[in-house]
Amino acid sequence: MQKADLRTVKVTRYITPLREGGSLPALTEADDDFKYVLKFSGAGHGVKALIAELLGSEIARALGFKVPELVFAYLDEAFGRTEGDEEIQDLLQASQGLNLALHFLSGAINFDPLVTEVDTFEASKIVWLDAFITNVDRTYKNTNMLMWQKELWLIDHGASFYFHHSWTNVEERAKTAFSFIKDHVLLPRATALKKADDFCSQLLTPKKIKEIVSLIPDEWLIWENVEESREEIKEIYTQFLTTRLAHSEIFIKEAENARKALI
Repeated sequence: MQKADLRTVKVTRYITPLREGGSLPALTEADDDFKYVLKFSGAGHGVKALIAELLGSEIARALGFKVPELVFAYLDEAFGRTEGDEEIQDLLQASQGLNLALHFLSGAINFDPLVTEVDTFEASKIVWLDAFITNVDRTYKNTNMLMWQKELWLIDHGASFYFHHSWTNVEERAKTAFSFIKDHVLLPRATALKKADDFCSQLLTPKKIKEIVSLIPDEWLIWENVEESREEIKEIYTQFLTTRLAHSEIFIKEAENARKALI
């Protein structure tokens, strides 16, 4: 399996905000002449949303899903000074330094479950992924999947790992059933959850988990009101994921029960 690694680019142009809301992701251009969807460190839940995006996306990639390339995106202090929108200018100034961006899939369309039927094993693996990373945001209302070049791509994992917003009882939270899986857009198609569990557990080894967690930049790990060092914070993420993987039967059972309730 290919070693996880991320490039770093420098953002050269802010093109347009992509949607309303507190996080205000934007379409941007970088010094490699590619366009990216930029997630800002100074928005919403700040670096924790970026950490969730990074971990969730790279775990999905490790499981064989198609995910847009992630890059670290650097904003220098001069960027955005000429921006006319005061809210956007404040966001840019608050996000100086290292941010996270996804390669922009030009021409992609939102996944519609009424138009595209996902294979049951593929659906089961995606449900497994989202239960594993506690992703609350892959619903009928907001599927966070795209169809691009006739293939299914997964995006937007920033709402995952919500345990890190309280940062307490990590061991206990790692063993939770994840009741939000009942709202998953692909749950009705997820008829092979145990097979998906076996498949994903073989690919996502403790070594792979540690490798993915090691990608978190040190500058994203300076948190207020947290006593742990940067390395200790990384170890807690690793502990959460390895514990959750070892007890996957808990969230698999929850998903199976939620699916049965739909029938």
